[in-house]
Amino acid sequence: MNNQATRLIRLPEVLERTGYGKAWIYRLISEGRFPAPVKIGVRAVAFVESEVDEWIQSVIETSRNNVA
Repeated sequence: MNNQATRLIRLPEVLERTGYGKAWIYRLISEGRFPAPVKIGVRAVAFVESEVDEWIQSVIETSRNNVA
């Protein structure tokens, strides 16, 4: 098991970290291109911080590898 505590972040923080809007994040989720949120209540969701961080890192790496 992971010794590091798993942290959940809410949508406003995801938007701030990615620079994307809500609709675009949910479109990426529906296309399987962004980590899916987890339900934390009847009408509330959150994202696993480490999954979002890994996604951001993969976008950076892909971008840098595609620049000739």
